[in-house]
Amino acid sequence: MKRLAGKIAVVTGGGSGIGAAVARAFAREGAEVAICGRRAQALEATREAIASAGGIAVAVPADLTRREDVACLVEAIRERFGRLDVLVNNAGILGAHAPIAEYPEDAWDVVVAANLTAVFRLTKAALPLMPHGGSIINVSSSVGRIGRAGWGAYSVSKFGVEGLSQVLADELRERGIRVNTVNPGGTRTAMRAAAYPDEDSLTLPSPDDVTPIFVYLASDESLDVTGRAFDARGWTPSSVAAAAARLTSS
Repeated sequence: MKRLAGKIAVVTGGGSGIGAAVARAFAREGAEVAICGRRAQALEATREAIASAGGIAVAVPADLTRREDVACLVEAIRERFGRLDVLVNNAGILGAHAPIAEYPEDAWDVVVAANLTAVFRLTKAALPLMPHGGSIINVSSSVGRIGRAGWGAYSVSKFGVEGLSQVLADELRERGIRVNTVNPGGTRTAMRAAAYPDEDSLTLPSPDDVTPIFVYLASDESLDVTGRAFDARGWTPSSVAAAAARLTSS
């Protein structure tokens, strides 16, 4: 039995990088996947890759900083599937690399809108479609847990994602909807290359290498796991069980 058989999932930023890898992994495990993002051509490439492997996927071009695009995406999911079991808020942008004192204000607004406000809006709009047992997975960052000079709006927006996730986890616990964050760590993506142009990307894990934690959090194996912040690298199911046991005994 495939681990996500019968589940409906949405992955934002699904045209490339980690989003595309997560969408492919979900489809391999039996989920029907909707991918969204700004670049229609990249989305179609991911959809075709999933379809050629025997999976089911739909591509929905959307700019999630636009309220009307969020509404159209959710309506498309409602019409096509009728419900939503898994939401992966992965889409984001890097923005300027500058100290706060010099950070361009317009750039700040753009980054926060894309990385934090869009997550809030899409999650709020999607919640009526999520049944008991639903899973929300928000992509965070190491600089969203420990601030680092020069990371500006990107870091602050990811701190916001962590806080939003904690609030949602507490609010949705009684509805049986779990909310967790994943820090992928350094991964071979275009965003990482932009942040670290002198780094040898071949020393980093590929996006496919960080997908196991996403599959676990999307599956029924994690029904009792919520309000947690995960690192994709070094993660194992046994480490989750051990952490839960420590929390229970403390």
